[in-house]
Amino acid sequence: MSIKRRTFIKGSAATGALALAVSAGLLVPKSVLAAWPENAFKQKELNDAIDALFGTSKTEDGKIEISAPEIAENGAVVPISVTTKIPNVQSIGVFVSKNPQPLTCSYDFQGTLDGFVSTRIKMGETSDIIAVVKAESGLFSTKKTVKVTIGGCGG
Repeated sequence: MSIKRRTFIKGSAATGALALAVSAGLLVPKSVLAAWPENAFKQKELNDAIDALFGTSKTEDGKIEISAPEIAENGAVVPISVTTKIPNVQSIGVFVSKNPQPLTCSYDFQGTLDGFVSTRIKMGETSDIIAVVKAESGLFSTKKTVKVTIGGCGG
């Protein structure tokens, strides 16, 4: 039996088992997929998006650091990281004020984890990146301006 044939048989068996589990109701898509804050992603205004995600748009300046390039050569791929020393972080949201939908990503934390996320975002034009951190002690935010030379969101 050749390697390709074994791989095909194993793949077919795995696919069949997965299909059987889905059809039997053992795997329900909502329980398998991550939560989706759909209303927050639909908002067109920054404060509305923050309010939809966190329940309020009133934030305090916090001990949050945004690491992002001063100039993004391509707005389609802007690497950023958000770090905070605020204790008991519950979630972090990243917003771009001039994007068509300001919310770019959000992360929920459980337990005692470090307040750190790193990702790549899209930016349509030169804009502020706003990081909002929800902790037991309140809602905190900070921002950083990034200049975009080639647009990524509809540009």
